[in-house]
Amino acid sequence: MTVIVFGSINIDLVATAPRLPLPGETLLGHHFFKAAGGKGANQAVALAKLGIPTQIVGRVGAQGFGTELINSLQAAGVQTENVFMDETISSGVAIITVYDAGENQIIVIPGANGRVNQEDVTRVSRLLSGSSALLLQFEIPMFAVVAAAQVATEAGVTVILDPAPAQSDVPDELYPLVDIITPNEVEAGQLVGFPVSGQESAKKAAAQLLKKGVKNAIVKLGAQGVVCATSDETFFVPAFPVQAVDTTAAGDAFNGGLAAALSQGLSLHQAVVWGAAAGALAATKPGAQPSLPDRLAFDAFLKEKRVVSG
Repeated sequence: MTVIVFGSINIDLVATAPRLPLPGETLLGHHFFKAAGGKGANQAVALAKLGIPTQIVGRVGAQGFGTELINSLQAAGVQTENVFMDETISSGVAIITVYDAGENQIIVIPGANGRVNQEDVTRVSRLLSGSSALLLQFEIPMFAVVAAAQVATEAGVTVILDPAPAQSDVPDELYPLVDIITPNEVEAGQLVGFPVSGQESAKKAAAQLLKKGVKNAIVKLGAQGVVCATSDETFFVPAFPVQAVDTTAAGDAFNGGLAAALSQGLSLHQAVVWGAAAGALAATKPGAQPSLPDRLAFDAFLKEKRVVSG
């Protein structure tokens, strides 16, 4: 079955440097490169590269990078018939600094992503028949996220929400529409109103998210692992140890691996392991979409780690 991704499509402008510059400082960096990105597009590419039929719904701008971004999605195997090209604005842009420890800081200019509207929600609704899941994020207007979650819920399609970038003013009505929510520590802290760092606080945050109405809560702890809470159990999946080069899109890779496993009928526990594996592999390469593993590399990694590959 097809998986639908409704979200942002960006061009990433990436600089690597030994550290972050201080305010007012000019710092010599190592390298610069340009790559396709955006949380929606990243998750769509993550799914497609794992062999899952994937449709993306979103917007790009004709004034900057639009055709390039659509071509990049198509090259990865993503179906782009429902990507609208806006003639009056530029595409979304993410300005990313990656420093030597492998961590990153990101500034996002929404561009065409900020113009996503009810017409795009209608495009989503037309694709729901025969789809197994809808993936959402917060790089498009919130009303569109809520509306898409509503139509997917009414259609009986699983809603997977990556609540990123972090926000503290998420509408209460969104939570009951979400089957699986996947914040990292910062995002979880914004959602529940207390700091999240490590397993114990992640378990408390996951429990709080269940109380808000989500059916399953997954809190991503980076190199520490993943906490998952359902109505029946709470469990922890350790991270796969890798040499991190760039964590950009590791969270998107996680959601792609998670959704890919679920679309193939694996359990939620197995799907969390798949997500952790995909995220770990993505962290070993620079860039967003260029770092996402294909099915051959992914299956080899699972075999090496003695994980069920479905």
